Amino acid sequence: MRRCLFNRPSFLFLALLLAPVTLDATLCRPSVAGGNHNHGGSGEEALEAGEFRASPVLSIEGHGGFMTNLDGSPEHYAIDGLFGVVMEWGLGNNGSFAIEAAIGPALVWGEAEHFYGKVHVDEHDEETDSHTEDEHDDHGDDDEHDDDHDDDHDDDEHDDDHADDDGHADHGSHDTDYKRSDVRGFLQARYAPNDRLSLSVSWNPYYVTKDQGEDIKGLKNELGAKVVWALGDGDVNFALGDRLEDLIDGAYLSLEHRQGWETDGTWMGNYTDPRLGVGFNVDLLNISLNAGPRFYVPGSYSGLEQRTDFAGELEVAYPVGNNTVLFAHWQPTYSSKGGSGWGKGWQHHVGTGVTFSF
Repeated sequence: MRRCLFNRPSFLFLALLLAPVTLDATLCRPSVAGGNHNHGGSGEEALEAGEFRASPVLSIEGHGGFMTNLDGSPEHYAIDGLFGVVMEWGLGNNGSFAIEAAIGPALVWGEAEHFYGKVHVDEHDEETDSHTEDEHDDHGDDDEHDDDHDDDHDDDEHDDDHADDDGHADHGSHDTDYKRSDVRGFLQARYAPNDRLSLSVSWNPYYVTKDQGEDIKGLKNELGAKVVWALGDGDVNFALGDRLEDLIDGAYLSLEHRQGWETDGTWMGNYTDPRLGVGFNVDLLNISLNAGPRFYVPGSYSGLEQRTDFAGELEVAYPVGNNTVLFAHWQPTYSSKGGSGWGKGWQHHVGTGVTFSF
């Protein structure tokens, strides 16, 4: 018998009290617009050239995903505990170089978090496709395929066959029971030659601890690269008298590319996100939002074509002390095309969290 530690409403409330998606978000680093470019980051002072700082970091995260564009609107939830370290070196011209790493358990409800655009391949659809028109024509010409045979192949028998198809039934269900504890990791190197430009590469490993549903035991991998260029100085605070026209100082452009592999080595595809964003403060509260097209290339396993989606993100962060930051985020994505195992429409990812640095 499955154990359900939380019902859905209470778990969603807990997730909204707990966490983000990656360590880069949990740290609330000013990497939105460059190494030391302050869009409401942790409040730490910029390092002088030659200085070094190492900060152990503990993050508690909770997040939920809602795939409303898929059959049955499947959902996934997780609570992650990540312990890591941020090592940062000060460079000339207000630049910096940083390495961030973390690892910890991920408690999974529903299905494991997966690479964007993953298609749930439906074996029933594949079997239907293999039942070609030629076969139907043969049945039509077969005099022995009489009314008695049609009577035997009645509606009840057809319904029973579909009801017994576990794979097809699970695909459209809201199975959000507690499943298992996986292991999540994060590793990123970030180079900021000045306070306007930031370049980073990252690796997000995720270890599934057991076979369960569509999740296969083994290591998932996601690789990414990102460039961020600040258009202004980033010093926008409406509590200090700034006005709407000052938002240009908080504007930035970003370009991110990611690709992922499942535990069995299947390449899930890749996507590239060019974004226009803006960050500003209202006293200590930092708000950052961005949006833009998502150029998505599905893996060949899916049978889907390339498409252009829309993606955005809203993030808020609030420091409650010198070493503690609360945050929340919302990531809506709109898919412009449908297909077998994938539908046209919206997906949402929400979460909040708390990060402690020491």
